[in-house]
Amino acid sequence: MYPPIEPFDSGMLDVGEGHSIYWERCGNPKGKPAVFLHGGPGGGCSAAHRRLFDPARYCVTLFDQRGCGRSLPYASLDDNTTDHLVKDIEALRKKFGYERWLVLGGSWGSTLALAYAQTYVGRVSELVMRGIFTARREELRWYYQKGASWLFPDRWEKFLEPIPPEERGDLMRAYQKRLTDPDEAVQIQAACAWSMWEGSTITLLPDEQLADAFGDSHYALAFARIENHYFMNDGFLKPNQLIGGASSLCGIPGVIVQGRYDIATPARTAWELHKQWREADFYWAPDAGHAFSEPTILHWLIEATDRFAAA
Repeated sequence: MYPPIEPFDSGMLDVGEGHSIYWERCGNPKGKPAVFLHGGPGGGCSAAHRRLFDPARYCVTLFDQRGCGRSLPYASLDDNTTDHLVKDIEALRKKFGYERWLVLGGSWGSTLALAYAQTYVGRVSELVMRGIFTARREELRWYYQKGASWLFPDRWEKFLEPIPPEERGDLMRAYQKRLTDPDEAVQIQAACAWSMWEGSTITLLPDEQLADAFGDSHYALAFARIENHYFMNDGFLKPNQLIGGASSLCGIPGVIVQGRYDIATPARTAWELHKQWREADFYWAPDAGHAFSEPTILHWLIEATDRFAAA
């Protein structure tokens, strides 16, 4: 990655419905405009995300989506849908006066990138995505009901712990009950179990430091509540909306990066997108899982932002 960098500007944007989102801009104020879309939903941005772009050539906007990171109110589910987030991205573009910008997102960030690009196709100069996820029911059931559980049975047992056996036929719904319980202690217990399941399964090789970060109770509360809220509603998307609408991306230069051994967002979805959007370059990371920090995924992401910097 590029060396650590601090924002040259930051603030809060009132996006309505009682929400204010944190934003920051990094790099060269006169550089190529880009926006980074974090995962989760509910994950928030980190300082490492700034380092995916050459700071001499890019002006990068990062922001915490509704209800997470430094945005307020924290862990709020009210007026928090994909349509709201897409409009928030567009509000930021207008705020900074950009005609178009490069959009980079991974995991849920790829979902949001596709939704934004298909809504505001003329505002996207390039599209860079990894760990493709489109919130379809089969993708969600693979990770939260049956599928990934067969590969990580020990970690799956910990995911099941807060849920009594009679409620395990629909785990997302059982978690929703607890993540919205009036008792914050109940919420936090469920949130940590939900969050740790993801944190301990997203890399090909174990990364205990990453997994522990997912177990922080403050982080986990927004992460789990907002993820579950979106997933219970199929990402607030129509069935197959993002793959089916990929033809609208015609003319946008793109890059798709997919870890071959991605358990959280298996490669089938990325491959289906690739077949519908042939203009995008497709890169397998043959020695990686889901996390953007895995070396081969990181290589292709930075190769893409370097290539597009002069476009």
